[in-house]
Amino acid sequence: MFFPGLFSKKSDITSQELGHLVGLSYDTYAGRRVSPRLAMQLTAVFSCVRVLAESVGMLPCALYERTTQCNQRATKERLHQLLSAKPNGYMTSQEFWELLITSLCLRGNFYAYKVKALGEVVELLPLSPDSVAPTLNPQWGIEYQVTLPDGTSRILSQDEIWHVRIFTLDGLIGLSPIAYARQAIGLGLATEEHGSRLFGNGAVTSGVLQTEQYLTDDAYERLKNDFEVRHQGLENAHKPMILEMGLKWQQISLSAEDAQFLETRKFQLEEICRIFRVPLHMVQNTDRATFNNIENLGIGFINYSLVPYLTRIEQRINIGLIAEKKQKNFYAKFNTGALLRGDMKSRFAAYATGINWGIYSPNECRELEELNPREGGDIYLTPMNMTTKPSLTEFSEDKSNDNNDKTAV
Repeated sequence: MFFPGLFSKKSDITSQELGHLVGLSYDTYAGRRVSPRLAMQLTAVFSCVRVLAESVGMLPCALYERTTQCNQRATKERLHQLLSAKPNGYMTSQEFWELLITSLCLRGNFYAYKVKALGEVVELLPLSPDSVAPTLNPQWGIEYQVTLPDGTSRILSQDEIWHVRIFTLDGLIGLSPIAYARQAIGLGLATEEHGSRLFGNGAVTSGVLQTEQYLTDDAYERLKNDFEVRHQGLENAHKPMILEMGLKWQQISLSAEDAQFLETRKFQLEEICRIFRVPLHMVQNTDRATFNNIENLGIGFINYSLVPYLTRIEQRINIGLIAEKKQKNFYAKFNTGALLRGDMKSRFAAYATGINWGIYSPNECRELEELNPREGGDIYLTPMNMTTKPSLTEFSEDKSNDNNDKTAV
């Protein structure tokens, strides 16, 4: 059973406590309950998660082999195909990495079932974080209580579950960003609801109808219903009023709270971007971005937002997916070069510098541009002023040989 005693006949547990247990929703002081799915209805959360997920999803991930000569892609390994192209029968590698990052952003944990053949992982089947409960057994081994889609429950070992987590307080379960930032997200949801209701009422806090005459109950109800039908909602905005019985319309201006709710929304955007460590310009807010710092902001996004996720994933691949006997010779790596590509002029200037200093061969640069290799393009140049100085012994031998040649003549 997933939660022992949870569904017993006598239980005082409330729906709120149940939501807390399974990670479905959380209470906030703003009055809005917050869950991962509800949080994604907030545009700031959706944009931040999407930016992180799609940025990682577009990066190629490959398995490399360490050799005495160099490190090269292990294209013959089945795990390389899993990481770079097809992690399972119904997902591409991009979809898989996007799901992984989305799960980490919303839940703090990602779980996948390892399908093995001949002792090696050949498929990864994602599991809902709500259906997995990790625990430590008395032998300090990790066990996962998994509720399968058919409703049955099984206890699986660490050899059967691939678990990626963000930073944690107990070393076992990653912290949920949505749970710990629920107050900020709840305020953002409440602000959006307030704005929607405000504009749903015609973008005004209405006003008052004044008359010196006495209205009967029937006249009051008819006036109220007719007024709401004709003037409530955006579709009825700016319609002329038809007043009778000496009625006068007295406009009431927006309160300070209503007038400042846009400022609140703007602040909540910054607050949520701070939670996910996403620069504002990545969610289409360029108020503080300039042409001078936009490139540095992009590099900072890669180094401080993406690299922590990539490092966690790479290390979990190395110890959780690569067979133990191969871990010394094989490792996984994401290539962030796709995000660091500059304009053509900058790229070719960098290639020229690398070739002239012997860092790259021409064919390596052509490969980065997806061009075919050319004959003689695997040579590394050495600058003339960077060659080593001949030793005194070599100089003496060369001089002696010259003298012998002259004597022979």
